[in-house]
Amino acid sequence: MLEILTIIYLVYIFVALYFLSLFTLTFIQNKKEIFSAPKSNKIYSLSIVIPCYNEEASIEGTIQSVLDSDYRGLEKIFVVDDCSTDNSYKIIKKIEEKHPQVVALQTPKNTGNAGGAKDYGAEFAKTELIGFVDADSYPDKEAISSMAGFFDDPLIGAVTTRILVKTRNNFLRKMQAIEYKVIAFTRKLLEFLDSVYVTPGPLVLYRRKAFLEIGGFDKKNMTEDIEATWHLIYLGYKIRMSFLSKSMTVAPDTLRKWFKQRIRWNIGGYQTILKYKNCFFRKGMLGYFILPFFSISLVLGVFGLGILFYRTARRFLLSYLSTKSSIASQTAILALQDINLNPSVLNFLGAVLFVLGLWFVFFALNLVNKHVGEKENFFSVIFYSLVYILLRPIVIIVSLYKFFTGKYSWR
Repeated sequence: MLEILTIIYLVYIFVALYFLSLFTLTFIQNKKEIFSAPKSNKIYSLSIVIPCYNEEASIEGTIQSVLDSDYRGLEKIFVVDDCSTDNSYKIIKKIEEKHPQVVALQTPKNTGNAGGAKDYGAEFAKTELIGFVDADSYPDKEAISSMAGFFDDPLIGAVTTRILVKTRNNFLRKMQAIEYKVIAFTRKLLEFLDSVYVTPGPLVLYRRKAFLEIGGFDKKNMTEDIEATWHLIYLGYKIRMSFLSKSMTVAPDTLRKWFKQRIRWNIGGYQTILKYKNCFFRKGMLGYFILPFFSISLVLGVFGLGILFYRTARRFLLSYLSTKSSIASQTAILALQDINLNPSVLNFLGAVLFVLGLWFVFFALNLVNKHVGEKENFFSVIFYSLVYILLRPIVIIVSLYKFFTGKYSWR
């Protein structure tokens, strides 16, 4: 048993160090291109679709942020109300009366997921590009302009951008703000490897021709944005990311909402893996990197948490039994010769991995914060690295249970 766990632990360390090394080398090779974005040779016509369900608190601000865009090719903003039960549609209709670019739409019946509302709005778009913005997200003024130039390459199917947390008014949101920045940095590095695996909803642009080729979003998938990205790559399209721009989004403010969101993300990931499982080690970067990387990322966390719990529980149990035995036999609980100050190889490798992982987090945050003019508290970053990330394996385990039992829904 111990030998098997040691092997698993060593594989875990090796894979984690491999990806850290890969990302580091990728950054060194492409560091001058991180904040670059190609200038477009033309003004592409663009429609933006904003799906909305019970977002009366944010929908007006979202629409206004899109209206404030400096992109000259923006023609229409289709705001799709998915039969909300609040005042969302009334707010959208009032905005439509003031702004001719805004078109208020409502689905015939509630679709039950974001993909359904997005596809409904996309039917009305006849422009060269179709963009999607979540109803609780706020693209900055230059965001779309910095993304459009990538489409001069006919192989580009979609372009994403940095997604950052808008409001950091409690500790959970501060943790997510750190997480989103690290994810944004990692996603840009993946772009240099032709391996961006998701185009998140807070802001994404699709080439309409490519979007029609994939048949729109998979409405059965819990993460339609991941599936659409993989489908584009499967057809030979490439995905790019503008690190120069950003879209702010409202992050969950309670653990319950956070868990619900992350479980949905994970279940959607499992659905997408199963859908494209036949592409493993086939179909270019989708099969040779994205599928293995995405799958390993899900598995690694569970193994890491399992090994940590096992080693902690084992040490606690041995200490308890040893102490109980010493008290019963009236012998010394701890003798000088029992103290071992020589670290084991496994502990050493674990410490190295933690230090390098912490360095990666600080480096990513420093790079992003210099550009957006923000900063994180040192102790918040430490807590993020020591405690917050341990929630991910728990989410993975719960989402696996829900996935295999079928006890899940989009809303």
